[in-house]
Amino acid sequence: MARLDQLFRYLKDAKGSDLHLGAGLEPRIRRHGHLERVPNCPVLSHDDLKDLLSEIASPKQWEDFASKLDLDFAYGLEGVARFRANYLHQENGIGAVFRIIPEEIIPLEKLNLPAATFGLADLEQGLVLVTGPTGSGKSTTLASIIDKINETHDYHIVTIEDPIEFVHPNKRSTISQREVGTDTESFAAALRAAIRQDPNVILVGEMRDFETISLAITAAEMGVLVFGTLHTNSASKTIDRVIDVFPTDQQRQVRSMLASSLAAVASQLLLRTADGKGRVAALELLLRSSGLANVIREGNTPMINSIIQGGKKDGMQSMDDALYAFAKEGRISGEDAWLKASNRKRFEEFAPGG
Repeated sequence: MARLDQLFRYLKDAKGSDLHLGAGLEPRIRRHGHLERVPNCPVLSHDDLKDLLSEIASPKQWEDFASKLDLDFAYGLEGVARFRANYLHQENGIGAVFRIIPEEIIPLEKLNLPAATFGLADLEQGLVLVTGPTGSGKSTTLASIIDKINETHDYHIVTIEDPIEFVHPNKRSTISQREVGTDTESFAAALRAAIRQDPNVILVGEMRDFETISLAITAAEMGVLVFGTLHTNSASKTIDRVIDVFPTDQQRQVRSMLASSLAAVASQLLLRTADGKGRVAALELLLRSSGLANVIREGNTPMINSIIQGGKKDGMQSMDDALYAFAKEGRISGEDAWLKASNRKRFEEFAPGG
């Protein structure tokens, strides 16, 4: 058994999300958004940590780490969880961060997301973007949506990930999970190939560059349901980000393509609960509508918020509405809602000293 497994078990038992290791530091975990020391663990030297980390990496992975100074891969501990690993070099020596990936996928119904989110699993085509900062729960939400599709549709689902996080068994659907660097050269290469693999659904773990984004839009236009992620924090910024990736002389055409292919944008934040014992996901949800297509085509993204407000009856929701409801219900602190709000004037009652 790898010596790190004891720390992984502690992370799971303590309900933490991440394990942080660094030369010259004692191990720490992130729990409910805060970093805290692992009790009774000594400071790790560079050599100590090198020995620990080499135990769970393959010889090829360790060789890659030595040459590239960074490494991403997944590690599974049976009966505990899978972990997304990132190794790095820093000023004081070697370091690593591990993100826990639960062995079991949380059913979509148990994520406490807006009811309209369930409809994303029944779409037949289009581009669905799930966005938010690192650690906002994007992977968990997407895994639950893919699992729901897997349970209810006879589809071919292709996932392209770096690394593979949640492992999906074949249920009603047939699942092909591909890991960048192991099963395919890049996101773009795998996406280009996936279009020729008779897919109903494609999950692109991260839309990092022009080629990947372009291919995702093309696949959605061809009738595939494509899910992708971006590190943007609102629906309007997401649309701007997609358009801005393209050269200026192509942006008009891309607006037209996106107007016809974009099915939804779900922008997510993960916030501490008011009692400090857990976290809750706040979601901004933008859904396809005739008004949305016109706004994208005309490049009038400041109107997106109005589209969301006008689409409440269809299940659309702004981030400020989600935050305000959580604060009123006491699920999150009023101060956290105020800090994350776009229109802070609306949240004055929750402002510090207010």
